[in-house]
Amino acid sequence: MLVATAIFFACFFAMNIGASGTAASIGPAYGGGAIRKKWVAVCLVGIVALFGAIFGGGEVTKTMSEGVIPQDIVTHTISVLIIASSAAVLFFSNKMGIPLSTSEVTVGSIIGVGIAFGKVYILQVIGIVSVWFVLPITAYWFAKGLDRLVHYCENRWLKAYTKRKWYQRLLIIFLIFFGCYEGFAAGMNNVANAIGPLIASDILSAQQGILLGAIFMCLGAMLLGGPVLETNGKKITKLSLVQGSVVSFTSGSLVIIASLFGIPVPLTQATTMSIIGIGSNNEEKHTIWQHPVVKRILLVWVLSPLIAMAVSYSLVQLFVFGFYAPFIVCISSFILLFFYKTLKHGNIINDTNKL
Repeated sequence: MLVATAIFFACFFAMNIGASGTAASIGPAYGGGAIRKKWVAVCLVGIVALFGAIFGGGEVTKTMSEGVIPQDIVTHTISVLIIASSAAVLFFSNKMGIPLSTSEVTVGSIIGVGIAFGKVYILQVIGIVSVWFVLPITAYWFAKGLDRLVHYCENRWLKAYTKRKWYQRLLIIFLIFFGCYEGFAAGMNNVANAIGPLIASDILSAQQGILLGAIFMCLGAMLLGGPVLETNGKKITKLSLVQGSVVSFTSGSLVIIASLFGIPVPLTQATTMSIIGIGSNNEEKHTIWQHPVVKRILLVWVLSPLIAMAVSYSLVQLFVFGFYAPFIVCISSFILLFFYKTLKHGNIINDTNKL
């Protein structure tokens, strides 16, 4: 029964990973107009992510199954708690249409378990978190610079061709290709988040876990990826065909490099920061950073690993050690946050402040 529960939660989590990080990777192609139908975009990226997971997901899977906490503490029960806490946080993020980092959520959940047992590979965690900071900054400046370089080349040598149909069709082909390239990178890096705990607890072998995770990640992109696709593709800044290619090339390349070294990284951060970098070229200085969607995304990036860590820690304390206090504090915090958001949404707080 416990094994079936773990597999169920892993499949559910993989679907939400497909809906979040994988669907976000095709956002530039959708936002740039290369793919006009939403269902075509999510189906295409789901398929390429499937191949990325199968052929390139091994190194990151190894890190997620044994590189953050000792593998011997990941029992069947612990694997269920890690996946359940990660899936819950990611599910609510997808419902809000926020491209949350599955890597941050999963690593946060694993660290929460490690803290509960007092066993965490500190140096490895510091290394992973350091990459989390470097990756989006690199994506921002690389995309910003590459966008300027491409426009310079267009204006210098290709200006006479930019209005021709064959040139526009070529740009569409490039954008779809790089969108698939980024989707492949998403499959390489993200499948480990769902199935790493199953492999660590010997529920599945690495090959079985990667195949299962890849299939459900593909289904998640196809069935649940619409809201995040809309956010990354159209609600941050308007992208041209060239700019969409720059975004997908930048984020896809960075994530593939990290995957080859077995580092779980936030693909959505790389993608979104690439979009913001290009948006800063299009708009007045600092304007893009004031966009409400950007503010929401940045806030969730900061909170997501901390929330996942708190949830997994409280679940371990409750179900493994029998301590109720951390779980009660965690649940109470979520209830208070929910009521605060509800009151704020209903302008009750604002109306009270006017009295």
